Order: sequence, then structure tokens, then C-alpha cells
Amino acid sequence: MNHLASHLACSLVLCLGLTATSQAQSVGDTAAQRFAALDKNNDGRVSDDEYDAGALFRTLDADHNYRVSVEEVQAVLGPDRDGQLTAADRIRVADLNGDGELSEEEVSRVADMRFQSLDTNHDQELTLAELQVGFWRP
Repeated sequence: MNHLASHLACSLVLCLGLTATSQAQSVGDTAAQRFAALDKNNDGRVSDDEYDAGALFRTLDADHNYRVSVEEVQAVLGPDRDGQLTAADRIRVADLNGDGELSEEEVSRVADMRFQSLDTNHDQELTLAELQVGFWRP
């Protein structure tokens, strides 16, 4: 995967994962609110386990068919906005097998990439500061 595609794949999780997590848990749109939702044990750090790709997949897979479609991504994102990737673009970037949908493995891969990009000190945990720095960064 080239550098641009890697950044776009990471943006899938940022724009979908945190949105899906916030919708599922009714938290706000700030990094601090989303951090609090992810920090399940309230220790001030988000571990790789707490940054749960499985939960993200289950939230996105609204029809429970073990695939995430463009329509399901669109439902999370809302209407297309100028200057942002469409739901189809986001699927295309992360879709390794080219079938037009995302499997749990594909979502997990992108979530892992995003976690690693946010974890700037490479300690396998995210702090609020790390999440804030990467909050809107692709």
C-alpha cells in the first residue's frame, strides 16, 4: 500500500471508527469525549484492547451480515460533504480484496494502522494528548 493510500486508510478509522464509537456510546465530538468513551477502565490511557476494532466492525455492520457496505458507511457519515472522501472512497481505500465491502479483517487492519499512527511514543497505549494531536489528522 503506498503512502497516500495508507493515510487514507487511516482516515477511515478516524472518520468512521470514532464516529461509530461516539454514536454507539452517545458521546460528543471532541477528542476528550471520545477518549473517555474508549478508556473503558478509566486509567487515563487507551490500550490496543480498548481501541476495539471488533466493536467498530459490529457498529458499522448494521445489517449483521459480516460485511460493511458503502450504504452502512454512508449511514454513519451522513451526507457527503465537499472536500471529504465519500463513503465509497473510504471503502475502496481499505478494501484489500476489491469486493466493494469491508470484512472484519479489513476493518481491523485499518484500526490497527490508525492506533499505531496515533501512538507516537510507541508504548502501545494512547494518551489523551496523542489522540488530540491526531484527532483530525488523516
